[in-house]
Amino acid sequence: AAKGQLGKFLHFSYTDFYYENLVTLAEKIVERVPGDFEKMVYFGNSGTEANEAAMKLVRNYTRRTLFLAHGGAFHGRTMGALSLTASKPIQREGAFPLLSETVHFPFPYCYRCPWKQTFPECDYYCIDFFKEQYLEQFVPVKEVAAFVYEPIAGEGGYVMPPPEYYKRMEFLRKEGVLFVADEIQTGMGRTGKFFASEHFGVTPDVINIAKGIASGLPLSATVAKAEIMRSWKPGQHASTFGANPVAVQAALATLEVMNSERLLENATRMGRVAMKRLLEMKDKHEIIGDVRGLGLFIGVEIVKDKKTKERGEEEAHHILEECFHSGLLVISAGRNTLRVIPPLNITREELDEGLEILEEAVAKVDRLRRSRRE
Repeated sequence: AAKGQLGKFLHFSYTDFYYENLVTLAEKIVERVPGDFEKMVYFGNSGTEANEAAMKLVRNYTRRTLFLAHGGAFHGRTMGALSLTASKPIQREGAFPLLSETVHFPFPYCYRCPWKQTFPECDYYCIDFFKEQYLEQFVPVKEVAAFVYEPIAGEGGYVMPPPEYYKRMEFLRKEGVLFVADEIQTGMGRTGKFFASEHFGVTPDVINIAKGIASGLPLSATVAKAEIMRSWKPGQHASTFGANPVAVQAALATLEVMNSERLLENATRMGRVAMKRLLEMKDKHEIIGDVRGLGLFIGVEIVKDKKTKERGEEEAHHILEECFHSGLLVISAGRNTLRVIPPLNITREELDEGLEILEEAVAKVDRLRRSRRE
């Protein structure tokens, strides 16, 4: 599809004129985005650009300046998005001062609960803490434009929130706070649903999409309630290269393949297979502390000791190296979590082969760790 588009026209700035495929793509995306209301789409080139657009948009619409975001979040590395990002110090190094109007609060990381609570007995103590220590002490909620969040934490360690977390956070909406879902990693079917937000029963006011939308070509989309998007006047925001015709054609082909090859169903089915196998590995190997995720968005947290949960950063790195030398590409998230995020069209045979390589690497590193202790 992309190759065919190259023979037609390579560039077309939609800041001045629309073209048919662009409109078709916008319509198809809007059909997929949750929410029984009119929506509009702004196209950019990257996830960071989508988040920057959303920040500018919600500030303009609400006439408020504050943002709420999670500790451990990753929303990009340009100055606005970087102000929301809080996953690694190196990402912020040398960039201060950032936007001071971003308030970070703890993500509900149940495996490593900062308050040493246990779910579900805690009854969402993390939200009580947020209310008591943030909103009641130093955050004027009437000045908050939006709560920007990854439905499942990505760069922060592939962390799953408890099931009712976002629904319980909706009390913010009564105060006029918009919900902006960063679905750049979790969207496009990765979790078995088109958007991870659909798992949690909360409909965002704005959804940001990138990465998988055009199968690797530079394209992003900021999708918002039409009422919010129309708060921008003509010329208030634009992108020369956003919605590049080649990327748009690739996105249309991606959506077609997702439908014709039933990739959401495959992500769900293969995700169940992967989770079962990974949980079995967890029972066998001391260095696997936790396995969590949805669909083909799975994190495997590596520890030095299951009882103490001491982070196994060195061990995780060695596992990645072992996998690489055995022909399997795996990357990390957070400080000590392995990402299991194969292509959505992976077959059972390919998945089994990859998991076998992963387990061999885990077993080897686990043996080395134990031999050093002895």
